[in-house]
Amino acid sequence: MKTKNMLIIAIVAIVVVIGATSVVSAGLFDFLGSNSNLDGQEVNLAAAASLKNVYDEKLIPMFKEKYPGVKVTPTYASSGDLQSQIENGLQADVFMSAANKQMNKLADEGLVDNKTNVQFLENKVVLIVPKDSTANITSFDDLKKVNGTIAIGDPESVPAGQYAKEAMTNLGIWNDTESKLSLGTDVTAVLNQVAQGSADCGIVYSTDAKSNDGVKVVCEAPDDALKTPVIYPVAQLTNSTHPDAAKAFMDFLQTKEAKDIFVEYGFTIHEDKK
Repeated sequence: MKTKNMLIIAIVAIVVVIGATSVVSAGLFDFLGSNSNLDGQEVNLAAAASLKNVYDEKLIPMFKEKYPGVKVTPTYASSGDLQSQIENGLQADVFMSAANKQMNKLADEGLVDNKTNVQFLENKVVLIVPKDSTANITSFDDLKKVNGTIAIGDPESVPAGQYAKEAMTNLGIWNDTESKLSLGTDVTAVLNQVAQGSADCGIVYSTDAKSNDGVKVVCEAPDDALKTPVIYPVAQLTNSTHPDAAKAFMDFLQTKEAKDIFVEYGFTIHEDKK
C-alpha cells in the first residue's frame, strides 16, 4: 500500500511539473512571439523638440529593450514645422505635438488616425534668465523694462511661442515687448539663446528649463495669462507603413513605466476633466 501511494504521489508530481512547464513555456513563447512578429519593422516618430531629452535618454531605449527587433527613428522640430513636413510627405508613424493646433490641422486633413488621438501630457510655461544673470527680472511684468532681447519661439510655428504670445497679450505687455523679441525656430533654440547669454531672458516650457543648467526659472506664467492649457497630444498617422509597430509604441507610451518617466522629466499626465 505504501508503495502504491508513493507511486500515485510521484505521478501527480510529474503531471504538475509538466503542466507548469507547459504554461511557462507557452507564456514565454507568446511573449517572444508577440515581439518577434514586429522584428524588422520601424517606428518613425515625429515629436516636438521639447520631447527630445526624454525620448533619447530614456523612452526609446526602454522601448528597444522591450522590442529589440524594432527600429525607432525620431525626428525632432517645432510642432508647426513637423506639421508642414508631414503634410509634404514626411514618412512618420507617430506624431506627438506640443499643442492641439497642429494635431487638429492634420486630423482635419485626414492624416491622423483619430481613434488613436490621445490628450496625453501637460506642461508649464516659464520665464527664464541666464543662470548668472543679475538683471532685475522677477515677473512677466518686468519684461516691459528689459532693454535687451527677449527670446521666444516663433508664434507662427512654435507652440511655446504661441503660448508666450498669448500670455504676454493677456497680461497686456505684448505691445511693449514685441520690438525686443528674438524668435527661435523651436523651443530648444530659445533655451540655448538664454543659456548662452545672447538673450536677457526667454519664455520656454518648464521641462526645457529643467534640462539646462545654464538657465534659471524666474516664475511660471500666471494662471490668468493662459486660457489655453499646454497639452501634448499623440496619435498614429494614417500613412503609417508599420501600423502594428506604431500601435506597440503608442501602447508602450501609455504604460505606467513610461508615464513615470515623463513625470520624472517634469511633465504632468493629462487627466480628462469631463
